[in-house]
Amino acid sequence: QVQLVESGGGLVQPGGSLRLSCAASGSTFLINHMGWYRQAPGKQRELVAIITSVGSTQYVDSVKGRFTISRDNTKSTVYLQMNSLKPEDTAVYYCNVDLTVGPDYWGQGTQVTVSS
Repeated sequence: QVQLVESGGGLVQPGGSLRLSCAASGSTFLINHMGWYRQAPGKQRELVAIITSVGSTQYVDSVKGRFTISRDNTKSTVYLQMNSLKPEDTAVYYCNVDLTVGPDYWGQGTQVTVSS
């Protein structure tokens, strides 16, 4: 079993930056991929970025060049650096971890609001 604790959300003006963190505890040796999803009001949850155990990354087209996902395996933590934020980035952001054995786990979600 894995527990995830997210932090770093908040209110930011357009063009601003935020850094999300997600710290895992428990059976962290089973963690494979780590990723960030988001869900805006009235929309389906979408994948924002994912990073594999060896550091390969993928991003949804709408955040390429603005967001950077990274992970610190010594701390079992995944980060999402978000720059040049736009109002359409407003959503609840969820951390997700994929295990080598067993189900995925989700964080509790952190609100990101981009507004002037």
